[in-house]
This record gives sequence, structure tokens and C-alpha cells, in this order.
Amino acid sequence: MVRPVSMPTLCELLEKKILIMDGAMGTMIQRYTLTEEDFRGSAFPDSKIPLKGNNDLLSITRPDIIKAIHLEYLNAGADIIETNTFSGTTISQADYELESAVYEINFQSAKLAKEAAMETSTPEKPRYVAGAIGPTNRTCSISPDVNRPGYRAVSFDDMAKAYKQQVEALIDGGVDILLVETVFDTLNAKAGLFAIQEVFEERKLQLPIMVSGTITDASGRTLSGQTAEAFLISLSHVPLLSIGFNCALGAETMKQYIEVLAKKAPFYVSAYPNAGLPNEFGQYDESPEFMGQQVEKFMSEGLVNIVGGCCGTTPAHMKEVVRVIDQMPITQRVVNREIGASSLYQFVPFRQQNTYLSIGERTNANGSRAFRDALLAEDWQSCVEIARDQIRDGAHMLDLSVDYVGRDGVADMKELAFRFATTSTLPIVLDSTEPAVLEAGLKQLGGRSVINSVNYEDGDGPKSRFARIMPLVKEHGAAVIALTIDEDGQARDAQWKLKVSRRLINDLTANWGMRVDDILIDCLTFPIATGQEETRRDGIETLNAIKALKEEFPNVQTTLGVSNVSFGLNPAARIVLNSVF
Repeated sequence: MVRPVSMPTLCELLEKKILIMDGAMGTMIQRYTLTEEDFRGSAFPDSKIPLKGNNDLLSITRPDIIKAIHLEYLNAGADIIETNTFSGTTISQADYELESAVYEINFQSAKLAKEAAMETSTPEKPRYVAGAIGPTNRTCSISPDVNRPGYRAVSFDDMAKAYKQQVEALIDGGVDILLVETVFDTLNAKAGLFAIQEVFEERKLQLPIMVSGTITDASGRTLSGQTAEAFLISLSHVPLLSIGFNCALGAETMKQYIEVLAKKAPFYVSAYPNAGLPNEFGQYDESPEFMGQQVEKFMSEGLVNIVGGCCGTTPAHMKEVVRVIDQMPITQRVVNREIGASSLYQFVPFRQQNTYLSIGERTNANGSRAFRDALLAEDWQSCVEIARDQIRDGAHMLDLSVDYVGRDGVADMKELAFRFATTSTLPIVLDSTEPAVLEAGLKQLGGRSVINSVNYEDGDGPKSRFARIMPLVKEHGAAVIALTIDEDGQARDAQWKLKVSRRLINDLTANWGMRVDDILIDCLTFPIATGQEETRRDGIETLNAIKALKEEFPNVQTTLGVSNVSFGLNPAARIVLNSVF
């Protein structure tokens, strides 16, 4: 299992027992039948907008209630309680024109929860506070206007900025864990994780990070359309404490999606379901006893390490969960991590069962005249149709390159990557030599992308292209295509190709924290029909290099441009020869 740098005690506990989270905050607040005055208090008497329902404010205006709820869950046996900060970002608080109150909301919420945890914590049963970071009421991935598919209500940078403010205040308030929860759009979550890592780097600290998504209905997908496998691979670049699902579904319905994470996640797994689905009156009918029965099934199959409750759950639900868990033995999971990329919708493994992985390259401005003409005309819909044609033709991923002399590559990449994110079911290979263009694409894609490419053409010094691209790869969790090119040029013979490959693999794993199976080596190139003496053996040398590379690094991926095989032939002959390969 991947372990976070700090909080070793928490990891030690998770090896010995199932940890219990608290239940719903909103459900408990509703029991107090609060008025508008309770939400305003002395802090917000002059607000022009009704504040009732903005529960995060109660940490400031009615701290007695929030602390009392925390204590109820702690007394029921919770090991981890969440701060009352689900809507604690400037983006969410903008609906109430209370952006200026965000720091105080998060700081006071964290302080209250910490006080409650400290009051009930013992050496035998330590208590922890998770800073709750909600999904906001905006989405980075999907246009809110069906007639404007290229429009976004909020950008990745805007989302990251808002999350950073929240994270800083939660840490100042004393949280032990950061919890990015109820994720319905992984691009939002990636912005949150980006912000968290930025704060960690600036403050020279590290806290455990939990991530929890939400499957919205029986389709088994998040609101943005992502499967459980795609959700997992999109966020696995961060060394999480746990990953799981919460909200939307009851425990019985959620179980099949938790099973996916239990089989494939290299982290601890969490589940905190609703008390069933809401009835026609918006109430939740699932009893503590029924929830306890479902949790017992989770436990008997060894699916989870952290269990809690979401909408409709109460201290009575958590008390029953504690009773069930105390009677159950710990079962260790066997993880079978899959390697690949993902779109906003689906996961695609790098190693296909019955065929090779096909990367469609007709969405490349340097390789397709039709795509280049559509790009130059800014005919975005035609660009999308070319991508869809490749999907219909059986491609597994799409190579997107907008590099063209005289064009604004960053603007073009933003436009097309955003459109491809929602109109293509396939993962995107971002293809550019410019770091700024690659970054623009990464910030539009909620899935896990592949960067094409890195090499040592201008070395690996601090100003090299390699050194400028790799931080982006690490920050956004992309896989990478690495070319066998070094300071002396493109490697021509097998030994040279193997030497550069070793250097790339050692560099990417040792210095950039990549796994070998997330690296795709391109042993350049595979021409067999040029008629030129100097390239006569290139194809053979490439095949020999790939064979030797696979023997030395069996887990590394390899890729090869098929069109190279027909260099030197006329167009009709190229089509025939390419089709053979």
C-alpha cells in the first residue's frame, strides 16, 4: 500500500482495525429547526441574501451546535470527524456573497472539530479531524450551456485558487487529514489535489489525503460520466491515504463500486454511504440495523478500511456500525493494479488482451491535412468529427497536436482539449514540444492523459525541455512517451537505443517518481521502404532494441509509429503497407 509521509500512527491503526468516520452533518443540523437569525448571528446581520441553509456559517454563528454534533459522533465511537466545511470555498460562498468569510469559516470549523476530538481522544482511542473539501457547485469539465460546448463556468486555475484558500485555513485550524469528498468531476478534484500539493510544498509539511467520489445512479458513473476504474486511475498520481465513495447511494447499492476499488486501488479504501435513497419527502429511511448488516458484508469480503455515513445517517447509525465492526476480523486485500490511461468516461489499459494499443493520430496538425485545415479555419466541430471517426475506426487513445507555425498553441489546445474531454470517450495523448501547450491541455482533461513526448535532445539540465515538461507530468499524474533521442541525436542502432532507454527509465523512476509501467518507450523509428542506404537497417535495429528492452524491463511499455514503415512510397502504396502493420 502507498503510505503518506506523515501520520504514521494513522497508517499503523489502519493495519490493525477499521477506522470509523462520523455521519451526516446536515441531517443533524436539521433536527435543531434553526431560523434565519441562527445563520446570521452577530457576524452577518446585514447580509442582503438569505443565509438559512448555508450550514458552514454555523461554525461561526452557532458553534455550540456544531461542537455538540461532533461530540455525539465521537461518543458513538467515531475515530475521524469531518469539519463543517463542505461548501467552504469562495466559489460556493459566492452564492451568498460571503467570499470574504471563507478563511474564518474553515479556520473556526477546524478549531471546533479539533477541540471536540481532543476532549474525547485517549491513548487507546486517538481521534482525528478531517478537513472536508466539497466539490463546489461548479464543474470544470462540462459546459453548463449545451449550445456552447467550448464554454466553461470555472477554470482549473480558478478552482485550484479557491481550494488553496480553503486548505490553508483548514491547516491553520489544526486538521489532521484533508478529505476531498463527494467528487462528481475528477477535474475539480485534480484541481483540489494540485492546490493541496502546492500548499504542502510551500509550508514544507505533509498531511494524509483522503479522496471520496460519488456514483450518482445505477449507471455506475459519476455525474460527469466516469466509471469507478477511470475515477481511480485519474487520481492515483497522488500518494493518498485512501480512496472511496460516499453519498448518492445506500450501502447495498454502493457495494459493487467499492469492490472495484478494493481490487485495484493501491491505497486504503473508504465507504460512507447514505442511509438509502431519499423518499418522496426527502427523508432517508434506512435504519441503523440495516446499515449495520450491509457494512458486515463489506467487512466479511475485506473491501474497506474506513467506514462512515453520509446523508441521512446519525450517531445511532454509526454506533451500530461500531458494534458490527468490533465483532469482525480484519481481512487483508490483494491488490491487482491496472496500468493505463482514462478519459472523462472510461479507463483504457495500456496492454490490451487481444490486440495492440492503437493511438489514433489523425487529430495531429502535423500529420493530418484535414485536421490542420479545420484547425486553421477554427472549425472546431470538424476537428471533433475527425476525432469521432477515429473512435469509430477502433482507436484506443487519441493523439492531439495543435503545434503549427503562426498559431496560438495554448489557445488552440485549451479549445480542443476541452471539447475532446466531453465528446471523446477515449483518453487523450497530448502531443507538443511546448510545455505551456501541454499544461493547457492537462488543465482541461479530467481523466489521465499521456504526454507525448520527452527526450534528451537538449539534455536534461534545468533549462532543458525535459526538465520543463516533467514537473507537469508529475503534478497532473500523466503517463509519458519517451523517445530514444539524446544530445547526439536520434539513436540509430540497438545498443544506442537501449542505452538511451535505460537512461530515461532510471531518470523517470528515480528522479520523478514514475512507475516503470507508466513509461512508454518509443525506440524510433521503423522505416523499411525509403530506398536509402543510411536507413536500410533502421527497422531491424528498432526491433532488436525493443526485444532487448522488454527482456531487461518487462514492465515497461513500448510504442512505435506504424506510418514510418512506409516512408518513401507513394500515397497509394503507403496505405497498403500501413494496413498490413
